[in-house]
Amino acid sequence: MSRLVEAVVGTLILTNLLVLLYGVAARYLLGRSPIWMDELSRFLIIACALLMAGVVLIRNEHMRIGLLEQRLPLPLARLLKLYQWLLILIISAGFCWYSWHYAFSVSRFTTMGLSISRTWPVLSLPLGFGLLFVFNLLRGPFGCKEARS
Repeated sequence: MSRLVEAVVGTLILTNLLVLLYGVAARYLLGRSPIWMDELSRFLIIACALLMAGVVLIRNEHMRIGLLEQRLPLPLARLLKLYQWLLILIISAGFCWYSWHYAFSVSRFTTMGLSISRTWPVLSLPLGFGLLFVFNLLRGPFGCKEARS
């Protein structure tokens, strides 16, 4: 599942690169770039960050400080990890639910540059938080094997 998300995000990054190159070429060749270019680029970058959050979490490649976990006795460290796991589950589920409803509440509004429903770019929020929830749930509270000194 993480490889599928990586492939989708890789495609979005490539698309973003092509959009930016098109904008730069249009600016130099035509004297101006399309108005939709900046907007689409922004939406793609935000979607990439949100969709990769779950993958980064299960690989333990996110920025965090594990000093407290390393200093605590093993039973307390396990309790702290369980707390962190539950907290991520609750927060990601809550944000997924809230952002899903928000995405469809803005459907009557359109974006300035692309003239599409605001629902489409905002859908990256519930998708990203939903993936974070699923990946965290599948990983489990003690899924990341970290070296203890």
